[in-house]
Amino acid sequence: MRRVLSALAVTSCLLAGLPSVSLADSLPGFTLFSGVKSENQLPFRLDFGGQTNGWDRYRLRIPAKKMNLAASLFVINYPKYYKGTFDPKKVEVRVKGKAVPLSEVRWDKENRVIEIYPEQPVPAGSNVELVLSNVKNPAFGGIFYFNCSIQSPGDVPLSRYLGTWMLSIS
Repeated sequence: MRRVLSALAVTSCLLAGLPSVSLADSLPGFTLFSGVKSENQLPFRLDFGGQTNGWDRYRLRIPAKKMNLAASLFVINYPKYYKGTFDPKKVEVRVKGKAVPLSEVRWDKENRVIEIYPEQPVPAGSNVELVLSNVKNPAFGGIFYFNCSIQSPGDVPLSRYLGTWMLSIS
């Protein structure tokens, strides 16, 4: 019995000295002062931790309660000081966990806009996830506000602001 307890004590001391991997750095936390009202803050996940100058996958989520109208276009605007790169061929729209076929993805570097066109409008009341894979994070960290708007199908396309993702790259 003593050997078992000794082995357990030594093992626990060794394990306590190892750093644990945490996913909390890649998720949005509690924000006190941001300039964005809490009802306009959108959830997201950075799959590879949001490290400066590293490769990442952004999972930008839009809750069903924000999707009051169908969307025929998703528009993501990002700030001038964000110097990362995107791969338009590696963009995906997921609705209720399933990929939706896209007709086109445009990245306008000069105007800092990503436009995502699904083949069919995404229905209102859907949980949506915009997945940007093969993203090269900027060389300098900071908080980057990515704004999301949609256009609804119809005769007069009007852009509607849904919210803001506050990405933290460190």
